[in-house]
Amino acid sequence: MSWLLIGLGGAVGTLMRYGLTLALAKTAGTAFPFGTLLANALGSFLLGVVAEAFAGASLGGTDYRLILGVGVMGGFTTYSSFNLETLRMVEQGEPARALLYALTMAALCLGCGVGGIRLGRLLAPG
Repeated sequence: MSWLLIGLGGAVGTLMRYGLTLALAKTAGTAFPFGTLLANALGSFLLGVVAEAFAGASLGGTDYRLILGVGVMGGFTTYSSFNLETLRMVEQGEPARALLYALTMAALCLGCGVGGIRLGRLLAPG
């Protein structure tokens, strides 16, 4: 049953990421991978919330953590896309842009992860 829950959550997360990427490409253009950047930052924040808020059995226990944390956030966040986009920028002769993207991704996602953990702890019972 756990595998099914994770798979269903992953499908939802993947569709959310695809929708976000399309929406940002429409509004911000495709010159910079804003969709991947936002998905990873938002995913870092939300995974922190899920990990902390659902740590206690009274807020959902294992099934919710599997669906939301492993499934949805696993499908939503996009490290492999980030990696490929960064390497493509280097290949296209834009190492400064690649470095800016990599540093922005790391700083933003770490900051969002800290914020998510703090919020999750506030939401957790006890």
